[in-house]
Amino acid sequence: MSTLHGDLADIFMNSMPARRILQLGDPMLRAVSVPLPTRTEAAAIFEDLRDTLHDFRRAHGFGRGISAVQIGEPKRLIYIELEGHAYHLRNPEFESQSAEKFRLWDDCFSFPGLLVWLERSRHVRLRYEDERGAPAVLEASGAFSELLQHEMDHLDGVLAVDRALDRNSFCTREEWERRYARTAGAGS
Repeated sequence: MSTLHGDLADIFMNSMPARRILQLGDPMLRAVSVPLPTRTEAAAIFEDLRDTLHDFRRAHGFGRGISAVQIGEPKRLIYIELEGHAYHLRNPEFESQSAEKFRLWDDCFSFPGLLVWLERSRHVRLRYEDERGAPAVLEASGAFSELLQHEMDHLDGVLAVDRALDRNSFCTREEWERRYARTAGAGS
């Protein structure tokens, strides 16, 4: 039997408010994130990342991944939801990135109205610790590879705008939808 007090407690405990996403120009986005030694601290930040990702997705209609630095926590944490699976990456590091590249329009929670034409490695392999603290390896290709590279860049203070192919490699979301949406996908 539930009580009003118990029901309200469940609502508040299971539905935390989303954190503010830092926007382009905030100097914290240029911070190099530090490794996170404890699983306990990571768990709380992963919850905030999940809630913030869901909130952003509801508001903007897109979003697959977010790094801790984007919510003001310069820690080496990435949260991704892709094809029904949640990835909790603690202290991720690249083991390899292919020399083979591909180009795409990339977007970002920190500048949702802007897309950047850039180049990424087609295949990556990284090692990390999962949400339980167990060592893990992740291999990815194509769009998933791009997403991992985008989020890993955030951990090193690098933004998609820094990877633009040239000065003509920027497009507002409105213009991108008008010109390119039918022929090319966006990144994050």
